[in-house]
Amino acid sequence: MAELTAAGAELHDEPVDAEILDSTLVYEGSVWDVRSDTVRYGDGEMVRQYVDHPGAAAIVAIDDDQRVLLIQQYRHPIRRRDWEIPAGLLDVAGESPLQSAQRELIEEADLTAAEWEPLLSVYTTPGGNDEVVHVFLARGLSPVGTAHAREAEEADIRVEWIPLSDAVTGVLEGRLRNGILAVGVLAAAEAIRRGPGAAGK
Repeated sequence: MAELTAAGAELHDEPVDAEILDSTLVYEGSVWDVRSDTVRYGDGEMVRQYVDHPGAAAIVAIDDDQRVLLIQQYRHPIRRRDWEIPAGLLDVAGESPLQSAQRELIEEADLTAAEWEPLLSVYTTPGGNDEVVHVFLARGLSPVGTAHAREAEEADIRVEWIPLSDAVTGVLEGRLRNGILAVGVLAAAEAIRRGPGAAGK
């Protein structure tokens, strides 16, 4: 059953068409930019800086033994090699989020999947960027060999298959702190618990 407001309406995020009085490119980066917007809101104006992000797609890949694929790589802003699920930017023109997810699974894990279901889409940091990540559940996995040479953070990527229940426990115990991994494995576990067709509902 959907959660309802006091007025009896179903809860959902609501779009706001706030008037943007000025938008300035503060920094142009190689992956994403920083913008500063002056916005008319309520009875006044406010200035907000944020990361202008292309968005991303991520994959919860689960094999026939109910194990989930995790990858570990260095992330400089947090100075850690954190555990993640395969993911990548929506940076190919004309490519849908699903097509991006299919490409990223090949590029990061050398795998293809026969079954794809949308799990959920999340705003990662709505107070600081406009990134939305589309998370998919992938099953019916097959290896494709080494897709391409990996560089930089991907050069020493580590791959582990662990029981989905262990990944959920790792999230709840605070050992696995990557946000996209957390929402992905929790959503996948709940979708599987609910049964066929529950993903993306």
